[in-house]
Amino acid sequence: MRHLLQAIAVSSLLITPACSDGSVRAQQPDSKKQVVMAAKRSALALSGRVTDAAHVLSAEETVRLTLQLQEFERSTKHQMVVVTVPTLGGVEIAKFTRKLANHWGIGRKGHNDGVVVLVAPTEQKIRIAVGYGLEGTLTKAVCQQVIVEKMLPHFRQNDFGGGIEAGIDALIARLG
Repeated sequence: MRHLLQAIAVSSLLITPACSDGSVRAQQPDSKKQVVMAAKRSALALSGRVTDAAHVLSAEETVRLTLQLQEFERSTKHQMVVVTVPTLGGVEIAKFTRKLANHWGIGRKGHNDGVVVLVAPTEQKIRIAVGYGLEGTLTKAVCQQVIVEKMLPHFRQNDFGGGIEAGIDALIARLG
């Protein structure tokens, strides 16, 4: 009986709902070493409000998003960035995004009002990470809805720019 309970407990740890990308998948827990190695491999530097390391956005889309996010920050003081990555390097997307957001310092200190929209096309993952200061407005359910209803329809057509723009539009409308 004890072994059965242990097996149930272990299996429940391996299945983690990823509400940020609309799926539930069995995943192995990430080791600290895996997270550090993935961060080193990605070597992502914050290049502005839009960091397109996966090269899925056109120059025009990058400019439009940058201007939109710049205006959003000017009018609300909240910081929002978009990042695409060529790979997560085997790291769970929530951990990857959290580490990246903390490393970059997204959001105002003391307000925790940053938002990171991360797209990993290779792994087909999306994450909207929200600072504690905005969790009351951008709940997990709201972020899930934005991903499923606004972003994924475009992504399924291989239109990453359109999906990201639609997602940003919906998030800004919610916070505006």
